[in-house]
Amino acid sequence: MQSSQEEVQERAATGLATFVVIDDENASIDCGRAEAVMRDGGIRLLLNLAKSWREGLQSEAAKAIANLSVNANVAKAVAEEGGIEILAGLARSMNRLVAEEAAGGLWNLSVGEEHKGAIAEAGGVKALVDLIFKWSSGSDGVLVKSLKSCSMLNAAAGALANLAADDKCSMEVALAGGVHALVMLARNCKFEGVQEQCYDCNDLNKEVPDLKFAARALANLAAHGDSNSNNAAVGQEAGALEALVQLTRSLHEGVRQEAAGALWNLSFDDRNREAIAAAGGVEALRWKFLQLFKFLFALLANDVALAQSCANASPGLQERAAGALWGLSVSEANSIAIGQEGGVAPLIALARSEAEDVHETAAGALWNLAFNLGNALRIVEEGGVPALVDLCSSSVSKMARFMAALALAYMFDGRMDEFALIGTSTENISKSVNLDGARRMALKHIEAFVLTFTDPQAFATAAASSAPAALAQVTERARIQEAGHLRCSGAEIGRFVAMLRNPSSILKACAAFALLQFTIPGGRHALHHASLMQSAGAARVLRAAAAAATAPLEAKIFARIVLRNLEFHHIESSI
Repeated sequence: MQSSQEEVQERAATGLATFVVIDDENASIDCGRAEAVMRDGGIRLLLNLAKSWREGLQSEAAKAIANLSVNANVAKAVAEEGGIEILAGLARSMNRLVAEEAAGGLWNLSVGEEHKGAIAEAGGVKALVDLIFKWSSGSDGVLVKSLKSCSMLNAAAGALANLAADDKCSMEVALAGGVHALVMLARNCKFEGVQEQCYDCNDLNKEVPDLKFAARALANLAAHGDSNSNNAAVGQEAGALEALVQLTRSLHEGVRQEAAGALWNLSFDDRNREAIAAAGGVEALRWKFLQLFKFLFALLANDVALAQSCANASPGLQERAAGALWGLSVSEANSIAIGQEGGVAPLIALARSEAEDVHETAAGALWNLAFNLGNALRIVEEGGVPALVDLCSSSVSKMARFMAALALAYMFDGRMDEFALIGTSTENISKSVNLDGARRMALKHIEAFVLTFTDPQAFATAAASSAPAALAQVTERARIQEAGHLRCSGAEIGRFVAMLRNPSSILKACAAFALLQFTIPGGRHALHHASLMQSAGAARVLRAAAAAATAPLEAKIFARIVLRNLEFHHIESSI
């Protein structure tokens, strides 16, 4: 590379790019070789060549830098030597090969959290977004999707997916027009003949995965709902939801998984749910989301069937599809539609999965569905009580056990009995179910679940003393850390407050336990829940439960703790 002859320099750069790769298909490199190049001053030499006016030198040098940057130590050296600025500049090249190799380098560098901000500051985000616009369509606006352009779009989408995982960088991606670019890329699969052009010799395993990375980038953009408006921006982008729904039907699991993950994240934004559930809105919008529910059900049904016959079925795909239904079912209108369109059975099947993460998303979706009386009866009819009981008693996930217990509490707080006489199916024929037996089974396991979070000695101390330390000890034992991320509506909080008056001592204890989780100081939505409870006059009901002679000790102590939590939040909000 130090030769005075440019042709020799170019071939030397090509040699280094090839020398460090030991598995081209899986992008594996020999770390020892990569670090030897770094120790011998190769990074500075390559970066100097990348600044050459010759596009051949630019391309080969950028390729070598990209390959070497798979190694974290080398990536750090590239960044320190000013490589990020050089690659960002090359990504703007009008030469396809130069832009492609530069995008690949930015993709590898974007894996490191410490490099994301530098890539954005160097204009790398804008360069990557512009690259998608430039190379995904022809001058006449007609879609271009060849194997040559796919590898470049793959690198650009992969880099943007990594960058979008960072809160600040995700805002840069949105400001640069990244949402529109990624949606445009994701929609490519809708055009006739495009998928076939992405295959090499019709081998489905050789599909260029830019669609997967586009979906992942959209999922990551939508994952920052608490800190920026990108979630709503993705949901409101024309064609975004249709494209993601289309990708859930891909033949490739990776694409399906990322698309389902994007829909899951999008479903947690209130504005997206309002659009989804628009009761008096455009009928076409409502039809689209009925189709979305059906696609997700089919995705779950296919994957569950696969799990029964194949040991390596993906729990990640199950988790994301169930998670999308969990988020969407927060809306009552969506919850009803999911139940009516056949979503209960596949979710129950997933509740029996061996994967802990799948337990949580399935239990969360079923908990939301169970709030509706029609859905509650459907869950019983479809054999969901044994599945929820198993989750409640044996899942290693505390959150899955918690939400399964809450779903069972919703189902058997007495409201379903009269409704069950009518039936819920469209044919007005209800399956024969033994509600009394199911209720006894559910209450038995709800009680056992709550008792696992109690300490007899701590309860005895709290019962004999009103000292804050005694209640704090009970709280510490009872707290489910992840439950602080759950957000309930006013109707849901009202349901638990009403449950404190239920004749069942088990349901009283369960309701007090749930309200404790939702109001513990430090929880993400604790203040929101405290405000809802104040509006619902919950303090009076809690005081009655804490003082009731017939109430179980757990309900009394938990009710006292919730009262203290409400007092704390009242003081905090006043300040």
